[in-house]
Amino acid sequence: MTVMRPILLLAVGACIVSFAVNNFVEPYSRERLRVLISDARADLITSIVQEGTFQQVEQGLNMQIGERLPDGRLGGIFVSDTREEGIELIYYAKSGATVDLNGTNLLVMQDGVVHRKTADGVSVVQYKSYALDLSQFTASNSGPTLLPKDRTLAYLMNPDPNDPVFKKSPQGFRAELHKRFTEWLYPMVFALIALAVAGDSRSFREARVHPLLTTMTIALIVRWAGFFAADKVWNVPAFTPMMYGVPIAACGVAAFFIATNRVMELPLSVVERGQTIWTRLQQQLVAIKVRLSGYKRALPGDPV
Repeated sequence: MTVMRPILLLAVGACIVSFAVNNFVEPYSRERLRVLISDARADLITSIVQEGTFQQVEQGLNMQIGERLPDGRLGGIFVSDTREEGIELIYYAKSGATVDLNGTNLLVMQDGVVHRKTADGVSVVQYKSYALDLSQFTASNSGPTLLPKDRTLAYLMNPDPNDPVFKKSPQGFRAELHKRFTEWLYPMVFALIALAVAGDSRSFREARVHPLLTTMTIALIVRWAGFFAADKVWNVPAFTPMMYGVPIAACGVAAFFIATNRVMELPLSVVERGQTIWTRLQQQLVAIKVRLSGYKRALPGDPV
């Protein structure tokens, strides 16, 4: 218990921190990041597009700004928009500026023309002033798209039925919710596995494999099983019990070994197989080293 107590206390603290980060800190930061990116894209002309170069803002949308005038205005504006199939729009303007009108970002272009090309022909419209809504240059006009991993725990427990992402993949929200409820258990799983393998000082003298290697191997296998279940549950809800069963079963098995004063070790067949692979790998490394060094083994009859 002298060895176990501080490790278990550390594991409990890690579980609490993990739960707080996964369910509160990370979702909030991801949501704020997507909002920041969405706001930045609304002002992409003044912040992203460089002077004198064509920039592909997204597939089918290209821009060029000839120069930035001293008063903050833009000179020599060119916009090519082919995102809508069958329609090609080309905007020219001698000058322009971005303005914020009642919360709507607009690109006001002056002294220019608009070319509209369709299957029926080409139309050209000349204008003195033309306002272009910058929301046309974003992937979505209704704000950032928030995925299940960007949502808070409260939202995952009671999602908006009208959320387009939820309508498209309701199972994704349930899978993320179950992931939030199970991820925080793994610090305790790893602590119990470590204690079951290396908690007894005698295991260092009697173990067939170093306890550190055994602990890492078992922990990786358990974590892989958890990742496998979390990945499958997005498409197959039947894997949901496995998400909870993996960490709980691992804790139970490790606790059993600790309570019965047994040392958790890898099966002998696995150890022997691993030693065989390691021996072959060492032999291959030695052979490669010999070939790289240019050493040639002398054969009978070769001149000395």
